Amino acid sequence: MADKHRISFEPVDIEMEVGEDEKILDAAFRQGIHLMHGCREGQCSACKSYVLDGEIQMERYSTFACNDAEVEEGYVLLCRAHAFSDCTIELLNFDEEELLNSAPLQRIRTEVVEIVEHTHDIVGLKLKPVDPPAYEFKPGQYADLTIPGTDEHRSFSMATIPSTADHIEFVIKKYPGGRFSALLDDGIAAGDTIELTGPYGNFTLKNGHVLPLVLMAGGAGMAPVLSLLRHLSETGDTRRIRFYYGARTAADLFYLDEIRALGERLPDFGFVVALSESTEGAGELGVTAEPGMVTDVVAAREPELHRSEVYLCGPPPMVDAALALAASQGVPDDQVFYDKFTTSVRDE
Repeated sequence: MADKHRISFEPVDIEMEVGEDEKILDAAFRQGIHLMHGCREGQCSACKSYVLDGEIQMERYSTFACNDAEVEEGYVLLCRAHAFSDCTIELLNFDEEELLNSAPLQRIRTEVVEIVEHTHDIVGLKLKPVDPPAYEFKPGQYADLTIPGTDEHRSFSMATIPSTADHIEFVIKKYPGGRFSALLDDGIAAGDTIELTGPYGNFTLKNGHVLPLVLMAGGAGMAPVLSLLRHLSETGDTRRIRFYYGARTAADLFYLDEIRALGERLPDFGFVVALSESTEGAGELGVTAEPGMVTDVVAAREPELHRSEVYLCGPPPMVDAALALAASQGVPDDQVFYDKFTTSVRDE
């Protein structure tokens, strides 16, 4: 049995136990401590922290996320780090409100309820929690789904909200040869079992915040934004809310009826689609459509972007462009929310 050690986090005065055989970030999730994180694979730097005391070793990681000089200085990626003594770690990026206010990591056996073709390359997947028959999460978070017949997983954002207790809904982009998404065409069917682990992610609404919301999404990034909208509508949020969705053509749009219905229950809601290839047919769908990339449309329509909280989800180029836009408009870092996970981006 692996030895266990105590981890003390500063400056938040939180302690936890970790086994030498588990990564520090995973141990935190297991104990309901919601540390900042992104890819969980050593590719980003969301969980980068500083070791004040103790012996820590890291599994393989990207030097783009933590370079050699930083490692020598004492920086560490908690998603790749194992503790081999009691340690004191300084958290560099944390949300005090979220630290002890998130659901602990859960492993659930689910049953496939429905697979729906939304567009030519976007599929909806509905799962029913079976064992245990309940799943706790926050709107906007994501989960890992195990590829049937393997120990591998892919990460997908949830489109549902906790009050929809009878199923968990995902929006998944199909990739040619994708290890998981290809099974949605031939290999996964209603009644099949899929193992789910979660929740993960920081793409969540913050209690007590009052700034207007600008939501940007593209492709399967619809999922967590739809989850936020469902929650905002359910709770009767009164803020100004603008949702910008980027696609290529009108044929790539989906969930329009529900977005329209959710918007009707919100006092100050607007929905605009940005179509990069053609706006033909968008008017017949009853949506406001503009040509171009979603970031260009937001830049033109949101001159006060720095006075908003900005939520981003979509393909990496879209997220990178949106982050650049937010920075150029002077949006503070603590008003920009996005999850950067890699396993669902390249489903191979």
